[in-house]
Amino acid sequence: MCAYVVVAEDDVKQAELVRRYLEHEGHEVVAVHDGRAALDAVRDRAPDLLVLDVMMPGVDGLDVCRVLRAESDLPVLMLTARATEDDLLLGLDLGADDYMTKPYSPRELMARVRTLLRRTRTAAAAAPSPAAPLRAGGLSVDPARHEVRVDGAPVECTPGEFQLLELMASQPDRVFTRQQILGHLHGFDRYITSRTVDVHVMNLRKKIEPNPRAPVRLVTVYGVGYKLAAVGGRSSGDA
Repeated sequence: MCAYVVVAEDDVKQAELVRRYLEHEGHEVVAVHDGRAALDAVRDRAPDLLVLDVMMPGVDGLDVCRVLRAESDLPVLMLTARATEDDLLLGLDLGADDYMTKPYSPRELMARVRTLLRRTRTAAAAAPSPAAPLRAGGLSVDPARHEVRVDGAPVECTPGEFQLLELMASQPDRVFTRQQILGHLHGFDRYITSRTVDVHVMNLRKKIEPNPRAPVRLVTVYGVGYKLAAVGGRSSGDA
């Protein structure tokens, strides 16, 4: 069960120890020593597993996990010297698949790695092949073809607009906050504001709404954020 693993650990000696153990089990390993390097490594070549230290310079492991979880379902095994229950719950809430506190046994770490890889591959084998287009209220978003249609008519969208629709169409009627949408669109390392989401929404309404000033598809939930209506409904008013 050989895999490609990225190890993000700022302690160079610890990273080297983990790398040797992983390579002994037949895995291909890349070790990096800060959060931004971890983001770059994962984005450059998607690994089968990320072993991620929480305490790293620059961008810490919690932020790395938050960003990557918005981008993919990459399995993440977190390592940390923080051993409180709150720290554990925070890591898991951010999307970590497993969590080990330091000091740890390298043999136990390898056992956790094997378990995560086995679980991931079992899930992948059981997954259906390419997902059908996402649909909500006359809107169709096709991730495989990167196409958007409204009542069967094609709609041209920018990459950011497409990502926003894809996110919201995956869970119609769920309310997404601006920060949740920003995390999905841009991640940690872009200097942008929540106004970016409002601009995307305004432009999309011009493309997908019968009346952009009285939206019934991409609607505002005041004080919270936006949702994509599962079916066309009454106007929410201009936002």
